[in-house]
Amino acid sequence: MKWVYIAAGIALFVKMLLIENPSPNWSEISDLSIVEVVVKDTGVPNAVSGIIFMNRLYDTIFEVVVFTIAIMGANFLLANEQPLGHVNQFTDQPSIVLARLGATICAFVGIELAIRGHLSPGGGFAAGVAGGTAIGLIAITSSPELMQKIYKRWKAAFWEKISVLIFIVLSVITLSGVQLPHGELGALVSGGAIPLLNIIVALKVALGSWAAVLIFVRYRGLL
Repeated sequence: MKWVYIAAGIALFVKMLLIENPSPNWSEISDLSIVEVVVKDTGVPNAVSGIIFMNRLYDTIFEVVVFTIAIMGANFLLANEQPLGHVNQFTDQPSIVLARLGATICAFVGIELAIRGHLSPGGGFAAGVAGGTAIGLIAITSSPELMQKIYKRWKAAFWEKISVLIFIVLSVITLSGVQLPHGELGALVSGGAIPLLNIIVALKVALGSWAAVLIFVRYRGLL
């Protein structure tokens, strides 16, 4: 996996050096406002998503990479410590019911933000935070062993790394000027690659949050 990361980094570096970024023809759209320009250029009503995943895509790539490094750093720094022998959990039934109800609501909100983040307020990062909140609420009412078992069963660490690589590759393709059809403005399937980038970021942030929760619960308990 290390060599795959290195290859993805080299590809991005080569793209920055050799391939020019696509830019709109300002002479044709000088009478439009900045928001209208972004909407027209990206094909999504949510201009914020358009800026994050098009105009500021370089920044977004490195934000995703920094988040990944933060998770890896937490795992590295705590790797030599002894896990706690016992982690206190919520045991009263009302707290358990409320926490799991909140987790269900957060999970549905996260899915909604990921799928429709290019049409309305939301997006991949907000969706990932909602997903991570759902996982955190489950963690405070479930045993760490069960959470770790589920994490390994679904190979969450593997899919987190794959999501980062897919995001980088798709971003490089987008920055190279190759774009999917924008479709009809306001439709669910529209905006080219932006909805896909939203979903990938949501998955990466949620899985990364899951890893962080497991690490800190295992070595620090419920903070």
